Amino acid sequence: MSNYAVVKNGVVENIIVWDGQNAFSIEGSELVEVTDNARIGGTYDGEFHYVQPTPPEPTAEQVAAAEVRASTVEKLKALGLNDAEIASITGG
Repeated sequence: MSNYAVVKNGVVENIIVWDGQNAFSIEGSELVEVTDNARIGGTYDGEFHYVQPTPPEPTAEQVAAAEVRASTVEKLKALGLNDAEIASITGG
């Protein structure tokens, strides 16, 4: 048994376990034994390619929350609390 990529139109749609010998097919797809570069969402053109997607930009709410947290941490440090004490108060 080996891992095989389900490739449709050059894109890896899934990775399955298959013995590679018994009759099995997925209509409109090619089954290719995976390498270390195979990832769902990656591409295949004779070789597997995968580029980690760019993380989304933080929302306005996430930016505001990060600013409040940073301000809170600075105020707690100004009061003389150490990092462990601050982490126990802020949860991280």
